Order: sequence, then structure tokens, then C-alpha cells
Amino acid sequence: MSNSIVKNKSEKIRRIVAIGMFCALAYACTVVFHFKVMFLSFDFKDAVMTIGAMYFGPLSGFAMALIVSFLELVTISTTELYGFVMNLLSSTVFVCVGTGIYKFKRDLVGAVGGMSASVVLMTAVMIGANMVITPFYMNCTVDEVIALIPTLLFPFNLTKAVVNAAIVFLLYKPVSGALKSSGFLTGSKSTHKNFCFTWKNLAVMLIAVGVAALALAFFFTVLDGTLIFGKE
Repeated sequence: MSNSIVKNKSEKIRRIVAIGMFCALAYACTVVFHFKVMFLSFDFKDAVMTIGAMYFGPLSGFAMALIVSFLELVTISTTELYGFVMNLLSSTVFVCVGTGIYKFKRDLVGAVGGMSASVVLMTAVMIGANMVITPFYMNCTVDEVIALIPTLLFPFNLTKAVVNAAIVFLLYKPVSGALKSSGFLTGSKSTHKNFCFTWKNLAVMLIAVGVAALALAFFFTVLDGTLIFGKE
């Protein structure tokens, strides 16, 4: 067996292990705690899967979203098929849109552009999904759902997306360094660059902390949300 075949097989194994690790971490986020207001809830799993998809691509991101959503469905979900569909749709849009853009422009501009697109599109898609799917699940009319858009659906989904995007910027560099040190990332410098901390990286992380703090403050005060540990 040639060295190139052995190397390719080793990289595939590392890739599978790393993706499994990101799935496990994302699932743990759903189990340990989540933020809830009325019948809507969110956690940090989208941020975890997005970080993984930044390394391994949007298709891997979709695979992670599908696996984690299915694990939620069969273990801890209280919303059954409705929750599965909404979780899968939300995570797929957020993870795949941002990392799809980042795949073609692997720098800070690409990351900011990708995450901004994820925030906007996920918010819009989930409002539309709530208008179509929620009336069947909640046994209500479309007009009643529309009435919730300005006071609940729009601010909730925007807050969820902004918080997860901020977490991505906060954790991406530390996770990059950890994966590189452990040998999970073996690509060229042009593929996975800028692992060292710089003042620019530190500034991005501090801004991410501030944005996440403001978004969560809005969630707890204006939306009157709550933090729930474990399964309800």
C-alpha cells in the first residue's frame, strides 16, 4: 500500500472522528441547557456545527445538522416531528450558508460575510417556516402566527442567530489551535491559516463577547426569556 493511500485513509479517519466530535459537542449543548421563551428555544449547537463545517465544508455541516437533529428527536425532544423539522431547517440554513461563503473566501471578510448571511437568511427562513408549519403543530391560524412576528418570531430568531454567530467568532481561533495541535487539521497553511493569536483576532473575540452579551440581555429583558438546564 502506497504512502499516499495510507495518508488519504488516515485523513479520512481523522475527518470522521473530528465530525463525530463536533456532533457530540453540539448534541451536548442541547442536553445541558437551552434558552427558552414561550414555545421557542435555542442553544449553541449551531455555533458548534458551524465551526466544524468551516474546516470540513458545508456538506459536512449538513450531515452534522441531520445527525444532531435526529439525536434530539429520539432522545430529548418534546416537540417530536415538528421539532425535528424546525431544528433541521434552522441548523441547515445557518451552518451551510455561512460556511458555503467562507469556503470560497477563507479570511475574516469571508467569515463576517458568511455569518451575516446566515443570520439574515436563517431569521427569514424560520419566520416563513413558522407561518407554514406552526399552525398545524400549535392548532392555530396563520393570522395568529403572523401577529407574533414583530413581538416574538422576528426578535427571537434574530437573537438566536446573532448569539450563535458571535459564539463562532469567539471560539473559532481557539478551536483551530486545539485541532491543529491534536493533529486533526493537517492541511496546508493556505487552507487553515492564522492559527496564532493576533491583536486583530483578540479584537474580533472581544467584539463577539460584547455582541453575544447584548443579544442575551435583550433576550432575557425584552423577550422575558429563561435559561433552562437539562430536559424540561
